[in-house]
Amino acid sequence: MADYQAPLRDMRFVLNEVFDAPALWASLPKIAENVDPDTADAILEEAGKITGGVLAPLNREADEQGCKWNEGEVTSPEGFKEAYQTIVEGGWNGLGGNPEFGGMGMPKTLVAQFEEMMQGANMAFGLAPMLTAGACLALDAHGSQELKEKYLPNMYSGVWSGAMDLTEPHAGTDLGIIRTKAEPNDDGSFNVTGTKIFITWGEHDMAENIIHLVLAKLPDAPKGPKGISLFLVPKFMVNDDGSLGERNQFSCGSIEKKMGIKGSATCVMNFDGAKGWLVGEENKGLAAMFTMMNYERLGVGIQGIGAAEASLQSAREYANERIQSRAPTGAQQPEKAADPILVHPDVRRMLLTMKSYVEGGRAFSTYVAQWLDISKYSQDDEQRKHAEGMVALLTPVAKAFLTDRGLETTIIGQQVFGGHGFIREWGQEQLVRDCRITQIYEGTNGIQAMDLMGRKVVGSQGKLYELFVQDVATFIEANTGDAALKPYLEPLAAAVERLSDVTEHVIKQAGDNPNAIGAAAVDYLDMFGYTALAYMWAKTVKAAAPKAEGDTSGFYTGKLKTARFYFDRLLPKTVSLAEGIRSGSDAMMALAANEI
Repeated sequence: MADYQAPLRDMRFVLNEVFDAPALWASLPKIAENVDPDTADAILEEAGKITGGVLAPLNREADEQGCKWNEGEVTSPEGFKEAYQTIVEGGWNGLGGNPEFGGMGMPKTLVAQFEEMMQGANMAFGLAPMLTAGACLALDAHGSQELKEKYLPNMYSGVWSGAMDLTEPHAGTDLGIIRTKAEPNDDGSFNVTGTKIFITWGEHDMAENIIHLVLAKLPDAPKGPKGISLFLVPKFMVNDDGSLGERNQFSCGSIEKKMGIKGSATCVMNFDGAKGWLVGEENKGLAAMFTMMNYERLGVGIQGIGAAEASLQSAREYANERIQSRAPTGAQQPEKAADPILVHPDVRRMLLTMKSYVEGGRAFSTYVAQWLDISKYSQDDEQRKHAEGMVALLTPVAKAFLTDRGLETTIIGQQVFGGHGFIREWGQEQLVRDCRITQIYEGTNGIQAMDLMGRKVVGSQGKLYELFVQDVATFIEANTGDAALKPYLEPLAAAVERLSDVTEHVIKQAGDNPNAIGAAAVDYLDMFGYTALAYMWAKTVKAAAPKAEGDTSGFYTGKLKTARFYFDRLLPKTVSLAEGIRSGSDAMMALAANEI
């Protein structure tokens, strides 16, 4: 198995050549004061060293060992505490955090690249900084000044970590039926009581304190999601001078035995009158939590890319080294007993499919991160509102499409290895197991599809969707005279038109058929994703084509050839998806329960 190496060349290409991120950063004053191209490049370089040299070597052993639970205490796998300290000492925990409280204030377009490296190197470990960043984001956006000053500096530094406590045994997607209660105290605090499950890194030994953000209901709260509030509940109480006090009244009841990400602790948390403080307004907790959801859901999509990249690196190396049979056109290496399996068309199909998804997905995640940066930092109200609309539309696509393709890519990588892919020592089966969770947590991919189709597309009567269409149309119009792009612009335009036709069809159906949205949702999200990646590959061609002539490295010519493969072999999937969507809901809703 290839040792994971951060794909720095490709990340720089996406940032600097496809999207010209430095120009965007320079246009946003709050970003410009914290980062420039040299700083960004140094961050990427150092991140590559840490993820490849510190985190990746721990990945397999952590999967073998798992975490250990003993009377409420959780011990992380060997090497994790030391690796966590390396992350903390380098300031990586607060890379995208608010500088007012000790964060580095880096743009999401840059942070996304570090997140991919970390998740590709060691997903189980990478969840810890990821959850802390999410908790910090929600606290920074909605917490009182007192709470922010008291907790954010130590969370950004990594001395304290964060956890998000949403799910309960009976309440997953439907958070409106949670039972965790928060009783007010005379001093402004609340006593939180209830049980939360699936809490990633809810308990561990890597940080001296763990700050939980817990969804709960006040005694007089309205029913449903409108009655949810958000509370900060620390593992150890924090004294006025910042020192740690007594342990709070909650504990880890157990940790789950899982299919994958075994190196991380997935905890059952029991709150027994634990003291907490309100974050944001009463009964507005879900809105506060959703502040960080766009970032976290993109982060999960990036996890899919990270696992897929790791799988591609190993599969590519194996295909160059493993010899089996001769090429259809005759022996390529006659001095050997057989040719490398890379010569076979079907192996090429697998590797190019992987490369198409990984590199197109990386461009798409950066594209979404770009809109997140504009929505957060732009001082132009109209530009910010436009970006917020794009983020709302694209986030479910980034989460679901990138993780669906991520799992597909790891499975293809396993297939390249044949029988060896099923064997533990090669690492491919762990990537399949680890990547599988990305389709489930932070809102299952079916829920993401319902959000896209129901709330974002039908709910806005297509207005949010038109933001994306206009962005693609502007690109096509601006590049009609580009000879290198000409073979791609027509099929891209056709794919967008096909998607627009289906969009209009479902919006019309939804008015009369309650099942129309649910029946179309997953196929629609896939169709949107394939179209969006076609747009990314067209942008890639625009950046690569002028530099392809005389390219002896194969970097730019490889981009052009992969784009051709994507348009020829993968984009046509949108045709069959469109036909399925147009068929409506009748076939799937016709069977009675006893017929399924």
